[in-house]
Amino acid sequence: MERPDLSTLPENVRQYIEYLEAQLQKSQPPVKEPARSMEPIPAEPPGPEHLISISRDGIGKRTPRHTYERQHRAGMGVLDLEVRFPDHIAHLLCVLEDQPLLLFTDRARAFRIPQSRLVEAPIRGKGDSILDRLPIGPDERIVSVLPVRAAGYIAFASATGGIRVLRHHIFGEHMRPGTAVFNTNEFGPLSCACWTPGNQDVLMVSRNGMAIRFSEKAIPPAGGHGMRLAEGDEIVAVTPVDSDSSVFIVNAEGKGTIRLMSGFSANKTLGGSGKIAMRSNRIVAAFSVEPRDDIFLASRAGKIIRFPSTEVPSSAGPVQGVVCMGLRSDEVAAAAKSSAE
Repeated sequence: MERPDLSTLPENVRQYIEYLEAQLQKSQPPVKEPARSMEPIPAEPPGPEHLISISRDGIGKRTPRHTYERQHRAGMGVLDLEVRFPDHIAHLLCVLEDQPLLLFTDRARAFRIPQSRLVEAPIRGKGDSILDRLPIGPDERIVSVLPVRAAGYIAFASATGGIRVLRHHIFGEHMRPGTAVFNTNEFGPLSCACWTPGNQDVLMVSRNGMAIRFSEKAIPPAGGHGMRLAEGDEIVAVTPVDSDSSVFIVNAEGKGTIRLMSGFSANKTLGGSGKIAMRSNRIVAAFSVEPRDDIFLASRAGKIIRFPSTEVPSSAGPVQGVVCMGLRSDEVAAAAKSSAE
């Protein structure tokens, strides 16, 4: 049964319902994982796609996507980008070779760079700093990396629940470096961004596993407050969806699920408290996937695993997820899908 929208209820009633939900979750037995196939997965032939990996401190590289062998879900992965502790991989994305990139910082400033700015290196190769020639402050950090597109919109979400959508032409080749895309004074620091077609819904997902879905057209031109968050929670992902979408959600422990939007109704307005998307309080990433997609996960220790999205069970309701990456004193830090955008 789908959880109804509680945003119109009095605060004390809503808190009591959320308390009861938490107690019910604790009483539920763990879900037994389905058996995993051990059959070898066919290799990908060489192609024009690259996997971009960028660390928290701006060390990046690009590697031909086909060189990452497909494994089965729950594997250990392979060591990849070499960075010095405490730096770690923070951003992953698959793009076509030579496709320019858009970098967005927590201060909601946008930068466009050629993909050639990133050194091409093999698996376990070293990257170079991509920030040397960008006017980024010492306390400013990259929070989202997207490929340039010739059409569409970009949805921006702040850590505190703000949301705004801008058209693609703003990010053309003549964009001024450092262009502001978000009012951080009103909505707080930028947290994440995604491309959208402009006529779908958007799903905002929080660190504590809550999410809200509403129409892109409901977002005011100057932005609005998309989701009301509990104390200590923050937005970590935003992705376009419709009723037929499947959204992969993964947490730091390496557990993931595919949440079916057929079981997650849209709110009519912005600003609700949302519903449980996945039973976890350490969500790292969330994005729409297709059955043809592979999923890439990167750990803080620099390991990357690639496996078919079809190996992750789907659910119309909230679950705790299944193991997607085998971790030993490590955590998942970034995720991507294989579709080159």
